[in-house]
Amino acid sequence: MTTLNSTAHFQGRVIRVTVDEVILPNGRQTALEVVHHPGGAAIVALNDLQQICLLRQYRYVAGGWLWELPAGKLEPAEPPEATARRELTEEAGVVATDWVSLGSFLSSPGVFTEVIHLYLAQGLSAARSQLEDSEVLEVHWVGFRQACDMALGGELRDAKTVIGVLRAAQHLGLSLAPR
Repeated sequence: MTTLNSTAHFQGRVIRVTVDEVILPNGRQTALEVVHHPGGAAIVALNDLQQICLLRQYRYVAGGWLWELPAGKLEPAEPPEATARRELTEEAGVVATDWVSLGSFLSSPGVFTEVIHLYLAQGLSAARSQLEDSEVLEVHWVGFRQACDMALGGELRDAKTVIGVLRAAQHLGLSLAPR
């Protein structure tokens, strides 16, 4: 694909919006609206009791409360694992000694550049949380199997949370067959 022109339409605190004139691989020329996002990291934090941290978080855009993994956006030049470590402490009030990448995914590739990196964190111990002013959340510890059932049953609606929980289950060899 070839970009012919990019026109900025909005620059915010987190995102930038452009309209890009491109030539697609099939040779057609078109205008695409692009929301540029720095990306993020989300963490499946698994404790010794086989519980994971789920945040019950108020999301204005979603119209209320959602269950989510601890997560946050990448800061400039910050590696994704560093973001994950920082966000786990800030939001969940824990640190982890064992980290495994669960890969990444594109949140909405038709319009967003956002890539979310997923991690499994174990070897947890308490730390001091530091929420941002815009964060309204409660920290809950939920049985890992229950979280998988919530993901498969539709109770978890946040994409990074559903994908993170199910990838962690696969990584750990947990059967997702109905009980």
